[in-house]
Amino acid sequence: MIYVGIDVAKDKHDCCITNSDGEILFAPFTIPNNRSGFLDLWSKIQSAGGSPGNAKVGLEATGHYSYNILGFLVDKGLPTFVINPLHTNLYRKSLSLRQTKTDKVDSRTIAMMLMSGLDFQSYSSASYHNEELKSLTRYRFEKVRERAKLKTSIARLVNILFPELEKLVPSLHMNTVYQLLCEYPGASFIAEVHLTRLSNLIQDASHGRYGKDKAIEIREAARNSVGSVMQAKSLELTHTIRLIRELDTEINTIEEMIASIMERKNSPITSIPGINLRMGAMILAEIGEISRFRNPDKLLAYAGLSPSTYQSGNFESTHSHMEKRGSKYLRYALFNATKYVCLWNPEFKSYLAKKRAEGKHYNVAISHAAKKLTRLIYAMEKSGKPYTAKN
Repeated sequence: MIYVGIDVAKDKHDCCITNSDGEILFAPFTIPNNRSGFLDLWSKIQSAGGSPGNAKVGLEATGHYSYNILGFLVDKGLPTFVINPLHTNLYRKSLSLRQTKTDKVDSRTIAMMLMSGLDFQSYSSASYHNEELKSLTRYRFEKVRERAKLKTSIARLVNILFPELEKLVPSLHMNTVYQLLCEYPGASFIAEVHLTRLSNLIQDASHGRYGKDKAIEIREAARNSVGSVMQAKSLELTHTIRLIRELDTEINTIEEMIASIMERKNSPITSIPGINLRMGAMILAEIGEISRFRNPDKLLAYAGLSPSTYQSGNFESTHSHMEKRGSKYLRYALFNATKYVCLWNPEFKSYLAKKRAEGKHYNVAISHAAKKLTRLIYAMEKSGKPYTAKN
């Protein structure tokens, strides 16, 4: 068996190739992060007798820097293992008391980790292509968070320019309000507009829901408003609304792509009451291939939902906290999904009520329900069967 360790960096990768006897076939060498470098690595693997049947390649999880070489190796059919940098660091320290860390040392350490027989799960072609869904769900997550910040700015600016408006509409973040404030960004502007013009604007923007009566109400409030007249704030308001609308369009496009991928995956996760397409997609994207996890406890650990353990001598902690060392995106998705599942799913609703009756804080009770949900998702993804309520 041939073992290849790769330490990934932005512009170059350090590699080391050994065999089953621990003999160094190619001392640590450096390849550039481009096609010629990848082909050079592949040539060395082949010359060492490596092939998809008798070679293993390991590299650290270094985000987007490893994505291209990972795709190259997967396309060549080589069993490739993505290793947590924390594991590499601990393994290197276990080999020597010297504090020696270089890229070349790390490449050899990774090769030795593969040779040691540690239980790593190979990175398959399906895992590689799952990165597309992960990229989309994380991109949407960031865009939604960006939009939320802008909406907070809208509330702040309206409170300065026309504070009375918030009490006249169900929400500031509706098309009617945005259209009104784009045209007239402040009470002083609305107070001067002709009633017919204002009525038509509101009626068109609300698709007939509001008309002349609402226009009169808003204009009267504007004429008696204590809102400030600040051109700089009015300009900021119109620009912020424009940015929110642009983000709405981008998020819709992202969600369409997510829906297309989810349709191809045909996962049973959305059959769980309370989990919609977007949240289900985020959970699946962060989990990746369910075969990576031998049991639900491994998945719980990956999500950072397993309790920490501390024992020394006769002392053993009875108040363990969650580790929170796994994927923060998966943990976020599971917690948020659990809240909706506990709302719409009778089984989880009663489970949450039971934990609350035991005196547990709401967040603690939700964490217990999140573990239950994680185990359910694991079982469903393994079997491929949709959710069925327990009688």
